Amino acid sequence: MVRSSLCSKAKEALELGPFQNHPLFPGKDDPGVRRSFSEAIRQVRGQLGRTYPLYIAGNDIVTRQTIRSVNPADPDEVIGLICQANQEDLDKAIRAAQEAFLSWRDLPASRRVRFLLDAADLLRQRIYYWSAWQVLEEGKQWDQAYNDVAEAIDFLEYYSRQALLLDRPSDMGSYRGEINHYFYQPKGLTAVIAPWNFPLAISCGMVSAAIAVGSCVLYKPSSQSAVVGHHLVEIFKEVGLPNGVFNYLPGPGATIGQGLAEDPRIAVIAFTGSMEVGLSLVGLAARPRPGQDHIKKVIAEMGGKNAIIIDHDADLERAVHAVLYSAFGYQGQKCSACSRLIVVDTIYDRFVPMLVEQASKLKIGPAEDPENYMGPVIDQAAQRRILEYIDLAAKEGRILYRSNVPEKGYYVPMTIVEGIRPDCRIAQEEIFGPVLAVMRAKDFDQALEWANATRFALTGAVFSNNRQHLEKARRQFRVGNLYLNRHCVGAMVKVQPFGGFKLSGTGTKAGGPDYLLHLVDPRSVTEQPL
Repeated sequence: MVRSSLCSKAKEALELGPFQNHPLFPGKDDPGVRRSFSEAIRQVRGQLGRTYPLYIAGNDIVTRQTIRSVNPADPDEVIGLICQANQEDLDKAIRAAQEAFLSWRDLPASRRVRFLLDAADLLRQRIYYWSAWQVLEEGKQWDQAYNDVAEAIDFLEYYSRQALLLDRPSDMGSYRGEINHYFYQPKGLTAVIAPWNFPLAISCGMVSAAIAVGSCVLYKPSSQSAVVGHHLVEIFKEVGLPNGVFNYLPGPGATIGQGLAEDPRIAVIAFTGSMEVGLSLVGLAARPRPGQDHIKKVIAEMGGKNAIIIDHDADLERAVHAVLYSAFGYQGQKCSACSRLIVVDTIYDRFVPMLVEQASKLKIGPAEDPENYMGPVIDQAAQRRILEYIDLAAKEGRILYRSNVPEKGYYVPMTIVEGIRPDCRIAQEEIFGPVLAVMRAKDFDQALEWANATRFALTGAVFSNNRQHLEKARRQFRVGNLYLNRHCVGAMVKVQPFGGFKLSGTGTKAGGPDYLLHLVDPRSVTEQPL
């Protein structure tokens, strides 16, 4: 059952226990897991091909224009048809959000977050079902899909607790008998522009943060994952979220994304995606439009060119598995993925052959088969772009390993290339695919220098048993999320707040204690008692 009903418990104080992360994927070899996932995939296949309408002010809106979402492992299999919003739909949704905002912003956080907690319960109860959609629409392996839903649950639970803390006015003390209070109010309407690679987790994170603090949301999912994006509509309908608080607006980036960024009624833009689009949104938001009475806030999490350093005394077997998982998990389609491997000279000739040998044992094929380590990339455009980078890699370095791939589907080969210098394009440009550039550094100091030698600062990792080197990396490996002796992907809500700086983002930390502060304005009220 859903945890509670707002109608019956609206006036109750909300007391929640300490936050706990949802357990990660229990493992593909568990017979119960195999049965649950296989049944969920079968169930999802029975629902393919439906049309997914817009959702504005509590109403489903079917449009003439639709786009197809397909299974990247089998593009002939249509996941669904997604209605496309136009400028008129966008205006209608913003007006609905404005109307809902007038009452939503003044509700106590204890009432707002009940909807989010109920949504977390729905995800928890049917976690294999929600995961199976990502296996088919995004080509995600079982563990990657399951953990995406687990992270969505974590965001809903964590931001609910953070909103309750934020909702308590602070007594700032007295001066000359005056009473001083400090509190927060939502900035206004929030546009959420979400990516396809973590279609539920990142969407839930940005959406739930805004809803928790009292904002109303205009949600634009990625076209490649808009069916999974529609799950938020289904979930918020079921928990009874008031009309207008959440609006679902799939559509072209040039129409809906740009329209949201430029509209003077939008106060916050929460974006996750490429550096190019993120910087464009920052530029659009910086120019006030007629009728605009605020400075738009942009929360942007963008790309990375993340490095793992292998020191001379590293645990090589442990490091090999961590590099493979970081570089090729979900086909390298993560902003946190390892795309640069920097190996200290004295260990290079031992470590790199070990890596190539283990890579050659990994299977590639449809994600619905749990024995496949790597699946297809998201679409044909990504496939073409990554193949061009592999050709470039062959020119800038020497291909050590290039896997075979299935003929049908949007597959690209797992690729490892050596002989790369820090200034090579392969070492500087985000590829967003399974291409690993290997560099040979003379010592740890040079490895650290090379690791920092990009425009990005998102994630990184160091494998070493040298305490001085680990402490030096802690200080000087300047990224938002640094991991010592573990892989560089899979940040956990609360315990590992995620986000970078430089051209990786605006410095916000998703799943961290200060994320909600980017969505609110602080106010101070002073009263002189009569």
